Order: sequence, then structure tokens, then C-alpha cells
Amino acid sequence: MYIGLISDTHGVFSEPFKEFFAPVDVIWHAGDWGGMAVAEEIAAFKPVVGVYGNCDGYDIRYTYPENQILKLQGLTVLMRHIGGSPGHYYPEARAVIDKVKPDIFICGHSHILKVMRDDSRNLLYVNPGAAGLQGWQIMRTALRFKIEGGEIKNMEVFEIPKNSINFAG
Repeated sequence: MYIGLISDTHGVFSEPFKEFFAPVDVIWHAGDWGGMAVAEEIAAFKPVVGVYGNCDGYDIRYTYPENQILKLQGLTVLMRHIGGSPGHYYPEARAVIDKVKPDIFICGHSHILKVMRDDSRNLLYVNPGAAGLQGWQIMRTALRFKIEGGEIKNMEVFEIPKNSINFAG
């Protein structure tokens, strides 16, 4: 399965991201969609799996849960918006991680792209950063990767400057 991973769109799903995600099978969204219009735009483009974020309204919260637990090729994936990071997980996230024991933990919220092993919990931590225009980040980012044979393969980072004029979409 070829997966595109995005977070913190805050109402923007621009053309460069559509081009990056063109070959993927599904888009995973780690919250802070920025409204139902962008959620529907992404869902019209590719199948989508997601969670709500702290900035999302009731329309998104009604449609997407706080936590997604996915089982793919023998891997357990946990996705939630607010997670913290290895060694500094938010208490609510840590409790869910310890209960679910995922192989991969995906979150957003920080606007910081980070992929790293958390050996203390035997998982891969993945935060795609922020794809939207809201926030302090300088670059807008996303990831894509394949899950094959129970492993993540070919992870690629996409980034464009936040002040890029090519943000229509």
C-alpha cells in the first residue's frame, strides 16, 4: 500500500501536495484539517483516513475520531493529532500508546516534521509536519511511503516554502 501522510492543513490542500500525492493509494491525515471543505476536497482526490485535531470543529470531529488504529500487513498503526514526541509524549497519547502498543505512531500538531525510532516503546514515531499556511513553520511538509511485507519502505519527504506563491488549490 502506498500512503500519503499529511497534517495541519488548516484549510489548504494545494496543487503541489496533490502532485506529490498523485501516485499514492490513500491519504492519511493527522488532524487540524481546517474545515469540512478541505476534508471533502482531499477525500474527492484520494481515499482518506484521518483523525480530528484540536483546531477542528464539530463537523470534522463527527466524521473523524480522536484515534485511528489501523492493522496493515501485520503492523499496528496508531494515529492521533496531539502526541508529543519520544521521551515527551503527552499523557493522553502515552496512555493510548501503552495500551495499543503500535508498531507505528503517527501524530501532527507540532508543525515539526520528525521521523524517528522510539526504542523505549519499540515503535516508529512519524510526524509529517504541517502542510498548511497557518503556524510558525517556514516549510510546508508531507510524507509518502509504502507498507510492503510488514515494513515501511521508500519514505519520501515533500517540502515547499511557506511563502511560496504556488499555494492555490
